[in-house]
Amino acid sequence: MTRHLSPLCGFPLLVLGAAAAAQTPPPGSAPAPVQSAPSQARSAPVAVAPAASARRAARPRKPSRIERRVASANRAATREPAAAGFVNAVQVYPFSEGTLYQLYAAPERVTDIALQPGEALISVAAGDTARWVIGDTSSGDGAARRTHVLVKPFAAGLATNLIITTDRRAYHVALRSTASTAMVALSWTYPADALLALKREAAEREARAPVASEIAPEQLRFNYAITGDRPAWRPLRAFDDGRRTYVEFPASLAVGEAPPLFLVGRDGEAQLVNYRVQGRFYVVDRILDTAELRLGLKRQDIVRISRVAEANAKGRRS
Repeated sequence: MTRHLSPLCGFPLLVLGAAAAAQTPPPGSAPAPVQSAPSQARSAPVAVAPAASARRAARPRKPSRIERRVASANRAATREPAAAGFVNAVQVYPFSEGTLYQLYAAPERVTDIALQPGEALISVAAGDTARWVIGDTSSGDGAARRTHVLVKPFAAGLATNLIITTDRRAYHVALRSTASTAMVALSWTYPADALLALKREAAEREARAPVASEIAPEQLRFNYAITGDRPAWRPLRAFDDGRRTYVEFPASLAVGEAPPLFLVGRDGEAQLVNYRVQGRFYVVDRILDTAELRLGLKRQDIVRISRVAEANAKGRRS
């Protein structure tokens, strides 16, 4: 096999040979002293230990007890979308004060946060407004007018929080962006409002109901005198049907403090008597001779209700 060498391959050998010929002394001359080349000591590389601060920075810092407590509380308060909570493409959460509602969004997708009809928006605040687009609009008119808060992320893998305040409540929403999965919309139901509406309806129904049924007007006796102080809750009148005594109060009794009713015996001792409140009436399942309504501590208002003879009932009323 023939090996082809480059013309430069023998160049180092020729240079070395010429250098050796130049160092050979001519015949008959004294040999030149040989000078040894100074030796250059090579220092071994020294390993440098990393600084203590660098070692500490390399280790991840453990969260403190307070941080763990806050993170645990936030996880416990977070409500994730549930399959049973979807109405078509809308996730409907039951509203509860202090709950953190999870919302998933995606780039190039807009997610609608629909508030309660008639609810007025006060402010919207987000932790990251540089990488999230947040706006609001409305739909409907009059009592059906509804505010919509719209959110859209610039990229996937983002997380922040959103606080929406209205004239009725505050919403806390956790925002998280994914590559392609986005919730179309979310809204809420309001169990507390429904409960209040039921209680209000029951109170109105009770107020419309008659105080007593199966009572003939001729059986009613109004021979009761009302005397004493004149507070705002002073009864308008008292009457009985032969079995029960009824004490009628002003309509303001429903929004103020109601006085307790005491039965006054012949010895002047007062003791609480059982009664029930029906609308703006006290109903006592007995006939009262003398009773007192008392309210207050240092300055006590006392109103006395006394049963009198039929002929004197009108004259004794004050």
